Amino acid sequence: MDDYRRIADRIAADITGGRLRPGQRLPPQRVFARRRGIAPSTAGRVYAELVRRGLVVGEVGRGTFVRAIVPDGQPGIALTEAAGAPLVNLELNYPSVPGQAELLAPALTSLLRPDALGQALRPAPAAGTPAAREAVAALLAGSGLRAGPERILFTGNARQAIAATLAALVRPGGRVGVEPLTYPLVKEIAARLGLVLVPLAADAEGPLPEAVAAAHRGAPLSALYLQPALHNPTSRTIGAGRLRELADCVHRLGTPVVEDRIWAFLDTGGTPPLAALAPGLVHLVDSLSKRVAPGLTVGFAVVPEDRVEAVARAVRSGGWSAGSFALEAAVRWLGDGTVDRLVAAKRQDARRRQRLVAERLAGFAVRSDPAAYFAWWELPAPWRADTFTAAARSHGIAVTPGTAFCVDPSRTPDAVRLGLGSVSEGRLARALETLAAVARDEAVGR
Repeated sequence: MDDYRRIADRIAADITGGRLRPGQRLPPQRVFARRRGIAPSTAGRVYAELVRRGLVVGEVGRGTFVRAIVPDGQPGIALTEAAGAPLVNLELNYPSVPGQAELLAPALTSLLRPDALGQALRPAPAAGTPAAREAVAALLAGSGLRAGPERILFTGNARQAIAATLAALVRPGGRVGVEPLTYPLVKEIAARLGLVLVPLAADAEGPLPEAVAAAHRGAPLSALYLQPALHNPTSRTIGAGRLRELADCVHRLGTPVVEDRIWAFLDTGGTPPLAALAPGLVHLVDSLSKRVAPGLTVGFAVVPEDRVEAVARAVRSGGWSAGSFALEAAVRWLGDGTVDRLVAAKRQDARRRQRLVAERLAGFAVRSDPAAYFAWWELPAPWRADTFTAAARSHGIAVTPGTAFCVDPSRTPDAVRLGLGSVSEGRLARALETLAAVARDEAVGR
């Protein structure tokens, strides 16, 4: 085994054995090399190997730090979990409202008749069914997008729709422009498809059109992936002016876009989708999982007319087609007003939960939108994202560190995302109070 790997094994043993604590800073590489009597280049290879194993994270201008979560997914043993209490999971974000099951059940009664059920259990093509296409076209019209039903394709969920559109647009090795903080599963999809994610400079309004153009000049971008409405994790919504600038930019460059609208149903601001401004380039992706329920859902993509068959091939080759039963259920829920009622209830629910965040985390730097089901918490010093995540877990609360969303691993924010939709309001309020107390406890931070 190479010498640098033996040294990395010893450091790894110190981390997993608790002798190096989560959040602890490793010495600079030149100091590490001098202490170990090795070449600086060897020290660099040791640190790179530890990063590859997921044991440490390097931050430009700050150094290299031990991660809070070790590779097997368990919290670092230097911090223990609270015993006996179930985990309050603010990582997941599956909003549900009281009476949701009662709202959903009636539409399924006719679907359970033998004749209807037999039809619903057959395989569905990527194009779904005529009824499903018409129902989704009507749903999208309410957001300002008039899409012909022939442009709509279906998948099992939004993640599959994202994967299919990117697979159809970008060859392995191709470059995809993304926001500096992006949906973590897009990072995983890109890795599996062999795509290169390129972080685009952004301001408070969203990605800068000039940054898109500059990135494209450096080496052509094969596509963009954007979340214009209620961006996950920051909750930012791009205004109409910036959207028009981005639409003009992609028109000039001829760059296709994957527009993720998964959370847009909560936004009542009336900002049109980017797909309405650049229908020949934008592939809009959405689903019913957040509107309805994650366990029985449908994803869909609205694609430019000349891209329908290419994306459909990607759906088929990936095995990502929606199930007929889910399609039939979706048609009924969209047609009888069930989805509209659930959306109205979840909008109210999200606002109540945001009020809890504002009350319990008053005085902290929290970025969010009153309509969103998540909040982006920029932690106070001396906290780091990984260390705070471990401290929260030691109190029985799971949060998502900012590193999960960061495209550039050398620029990791000291922030965490709080998912507000998967626990009861009472448990959420108590969890927020606990997190606020943890954040104020500098002794734990050290």
